[in-house]
Amino acid sequence: MCGIVGLFFKRGTATPDLGPLLAGMLSQMAERGPDSTGFALYGDAGPEGAFKATLHAPDKEYDWAVLEAELGAAFPLPGLARHYGSHAVFTLCAEAERLFAWLARHHPELDTFGFGERIEVFKDVGLPDAVAQRFDLGHRCGTHALGHTRMATESAVTTEHSHPFSTGVDLCLVHNGSLSNHNQLRRSLRREGIRFMTDNDTEVAAGYLTWRLRQGMNLTQALKAALVDFDGFYALAVGTRDGFAILRDPIACKPAVLAETDDWVAMATEYRAIATLPGAATAEILEPQPATVYSWQRQ
Repeated sequence: MCGIVGLFFKRGTATPDLGPLLAGMLSQMAERGPDSTGFALYGDAGPEGAFKATLHAPDKEYDWAVLEAELGAAFPLPGLARHYGSHAVFTLCAEAERLFAWLARHHPELDTFGFGERIEVFKDVGLPDAVAQRFDLGHRCGTHALGHTRMATESAVTTEHSHPFSTGVDLCLVHNGSLSNHNQLRRSLRREGIRFMTDNDTEVAAGYLTWRLRQGMNLTQALKAALVDFDGFYALAVGTRDGFAILRDPIACKPAVLAETDDWVAMATEYRAIATLPGAATAEILEPQPATVYSWQRQ
């Protein structure tokens, strides 16, 4: 089941329209995914050399101020943290591996939901309108975003198992479908140094793309390789620092709709989510073809 949405503004600067428009698209996908909702936003980059890390705590009353003080002693922090109950976004100067190692040693109770120059990831159990309000989606700006509403079929209904999954720097993926060989892929990818937090097959798909990008492939090449290595059915939407891509499996049994105007590109499981966007009535509408990569890249 599940519902996925994506919105990519072709202009280079962040727009305050992104958050409220994505919230409207997700609201239309509530019936397809009543278990949990999540989204990844790509905003403006922070100071040079700085990264943003979206952390998740098991308790919505977690004392983020204490963690902020500890992080400030361990890493340079160009900006203050932003707290959203069980989630917090920290801006700091640190390589990903060093931060992950520090968190594993000092705060193993925390999960890293997103890490990169521009990405922020939020997800939780609940319907789209409630989760969007919880994380103030309607007041967020950015250049592009992915969203997902989940009907759990492959793993537990928890915040951690919810989409999106981010397994690499500024890489994020949402998925409608099921991979039958995800356990085999997970074992192989772990040997290549890819970390996994859950047993969710979608996290494996994200980890696979991270591995391929580390090998030197671009996103289009990585998705074409996935057509060979993924066994199952899927509609994927992928975000990178400046890119957006869509892929359906060779049978294309999962629904997907694409729309494009001079200003934006949007993807959704159902057209009703795209219909909420300004200019949708005159947009070019198409159904993505099976086993075909559709991608957009901002220079």
